[in-house]
Amino acid sequence: MTGYRVNLDIFKGPLDLLLYLVRRDELDVRDLPVAKIVHEFAAFLSVLELIDIEMTAEFVLMASTLAEIKSRLVLPAENEEPAAEEATSDDPRSDLIRQLLEYRKYKEAAVALEERATEWQERYPRLADDRPQAVNEPAADLIKEVELWDLVSALARVLEKKVFEEEARIRDDDTPISVYVEQIGQRVREEQRVAFTALFDEASHRSRIIGIFLAILELLRHHHFRAEQAEDFEEIWVMPPLEEVIPEDLAALTTATSDSTDP
Repeated sequence: MTGYRVNLDIFKGPLDLLLYLVRRDELDVRDLPVAKIVHEFAAFLSVLELIDIEMTAEFVLMASTLAEIKSRLVLPAENEEPAAEEATSDDPRSDLIRQLLEYRKYKEAAVALEERATEWQERYPRLADDRPQAVNEPAADLIKEVELWDLVSALARVLEKKVFEEEARIRDDDTPISVYVEQIGQRVREEQRVAFTALFDEASHRSRIIGIFLAILELLRHHHFRAEQAEDFEEIWVMPPLEEVIPEDLAALTTATSDSTDP
């Protein structure tokens, strides 16, 4: 995967992952089951470390915090039972729960603002020359229908089922991501609907699996491909764009050429 470095900013941080786990498993955020969360968070962390171990510091720190909270919860309680208010204040989960509640409010507000902006754009469409500047920030990209963490979860299940070839030394996959993008894009266009797991059928090395996964992200984030999942933990389906989108620069060039040829 030479020449390519994934920007994990698109994963938005450990609080985003925690909130995803709470929502997916329908947990009560005010009574967080730490033991369950620690196990599931560690599974996601193992996948993120395969993608880029140098950029997972915040996730590792959160995993350590969760492990510490878990250990404090299993410590033997004192003989005297504290008052209810004191018990709440001494709950080792309290600070994390407060952060999660604040982050959830932030996300809900962001979604509400986005929906309001979409509604206003439909009500008052922009003029052709009144378009916002393109944003290249990866964190601003959205993957429709399927959440990013759903894809990471699906990748974890792929890794669990694979039997990897044993080698005397670690072998990196030198295939450029652009090659995987072209191969997968062509297959999805031809078949119209391809199972996420089927894209890894021929991969037996972790580095190749990660390369394929990053190519899928690239297709979804920047090439208008789509992903759908009927229920949690079920198969994710990758589909081509609804229509081929002409890049703005190409469209502008076409318009300019047409104008210059008019009599």
